[in-house]
Amino acid sequence: MKAWQILGLGPLLLMTGVVWGYGSSSSSKACAKPGFSQFYPADKADVPANSKFSFLASPNTQPDTIRVVVKDLSAAIAVKPVAQGYQVSGTLPAVLHGTFARINISAEGANQCKGSGGWLVNIGE
Repeated sequence: MKAWQILGLGPLLLMTGVVWGYGSSSSSKACAKPGFSQFYPADKADVPANSKFSFLASPNTQPDTIRVVVKDLSAAIAVKPVAQGYQVSGTLPAVLHGTFARINISAEGANQCKGSGGWLVNIGE
């Protein structure tokens, strides 16, 4: 009786191996979020009003989707392709002074995956 049970398990094991060989459909829709680095000025730095800022966006970033908001105010930016991705630069809004402000970044990457980042600066008078 045990021999028949063991022989009966063989086809079941083969079938599960075939099913696992196809993988899941979610693996083809992997999300590649854009990354941000090399923030200037540094995090929590003291900066004068109307200062320039810059950062590097990863190569998988769609450059036309990059948005920068500083304390609920949109910042005008310039995007330049470089070997490591995209160099993004801009100027802090002139109306901000004597306050801490977060430079918020948002963008889309491959498969419309959204990424965000940012850093904090102390804007002087």
